[in-house]
Amino acid sequence: MKLSVRFAGVTALAALLATACAPQTSSNSSAGEDEKTGTLRVWLFQEVGNAPKQKVVDSVVADFEKAHKGTEVKVEYIPIDTRAQRVKAAFNDPGSAPDVMEYGNTDTAGYVKDGGLLDVTEEFGDWSEAKDTDPTAKQSVTVEGKVYGAPFYVGVRALYYRTDVFEELGLAVPKTMAELATTARKIRAARPDLYGLVVGGAYTYGAMPFVWANGGELASGKGGSYASGIDSPEAQKGIEEYTSLFGDDNCPAAKCAGMGGNDTVSAFAAGKAGMAIGGDFSHTAVEAGKVKGRYAVVPLPGVKPGSIAPAFAGGNNIGVLKSTSHRTLAIDLMEQLASKKTQAELFAAMGFLPTFTDVRQQAAAKEPFVKPFVQTLSAGTKFVPASPAWAQIDSSLVLPTMFQQIISGKKDVPAASEDAATKMNTAFGSAG
Repeated sequence: MKLSVRFAGVTALAALLATACAPQTSSNSSAGEDEKTGTLRVWLFQEVGNAPKQKVVDSVVADFEKAHKGTEVKVEYIPIDTRAQRVKAAFNDPGSAPDVMEYGNTDTAGYVKDGGLLDVTEEFGDWSEAKDTDPTAKQSVTVEGKVYGAPFYVGVRALYYRTDVFEELGLAVPKTMAELATTARKIRAARPDLYGLVVGGAYTYGAMPFVWANGGELASGKGGSYASGIDSPEAQKGIEEYTSLFGDDNCPAAKCAGMGGNDTVSAFAAGKAGMAIGGDFSHTAVEAGKVKGRYAVVPLPGVKPGSIAPAFAGGNNIGVLKSTSHRTLAIDLMEQLASKKTQAELFAAMGFLPTFTDVRQQAAAKEPFVKPFVQTLSAGTKFVPASPAWAQIDSSLVLPTMFQQIISGKKDVPAASEDAATKMNTAFGSAG
């Protein structure tokens, strides 16, 4: 997820709601209704620096309303961090639910299991632009061969660094994870007003490259059967590397333990850090900050010199809720929001990487900043287990809790990772 990426801490309430009863749905839309006029409600995610996104969406909405007389579209931007409880409530109370919503690609399987998303397999197949969708992006809206939305953008993370600070201190861009940590501490020592590498205890997808680069995995298995791998020796080594960055010599635990992805990007954009792990989707926010013109981006280095750490294949989708009483209109709006034209405009406005291969190629040719993210995609990415249990694991803060237990000194890496593995396996088992 901008999650969008883009996944910060979720309130404790989310953990409770993640285990709430799934709604009982008896048809593929609300009472079989398909109204051709009326109000369509849309939920989209609130970004760091949301104005450019809203401008693009407003244009789509204006065109849609013009083409569909008697139709009004109301868009609400919701916080990513608290999406779990909002969506659960919507699934359980169709009267409060939107017709169309943006959702993280890690949430697909869970939302389908909950009966919240509309099966749009036929319409997606008939959509002329769908043929150019990146296969990986299409997979992110597919569960057991059926399609439950349209890919909105793909997101990967890389290493943002301050060119002026590196020049001032005579530092070389790190080529390995070990050099990354050493460089971060050099920055902090020379410039105590800065975090070396700003990290977050609630920044799951900023932490996972450390696990993956060391050979660890979140889980192994497929279909309905997964087993956690977060407590393996390889995963523990990566966890140790990441959590060792929380200290007064880099990013003090008191300030950084609670940070999520958006918090770390905001800190970097505000000129408070020498380096940060940010997404292609973070570009606009950084450009709008104090570091404009004084930063560059490279792929996050792996363990071996010259290698690239595996990044989470994040991104968001646009889906239609099963409870909609405006099926045809909602699907049409979904396609307009996820269209090639809109994705090209969102790339220009926000830096979101398009999910259409041809549009992405055009974007990369126009903007140099795309290169490190395309390199990261090409080097190989990772995804979360394709299990409905992942939504529960994510919203219950299993991994952030693990990181924070270690950072605070309450548990060591083996104990905290074993505890997290137990929680993950319980969730996998309950998902069936």
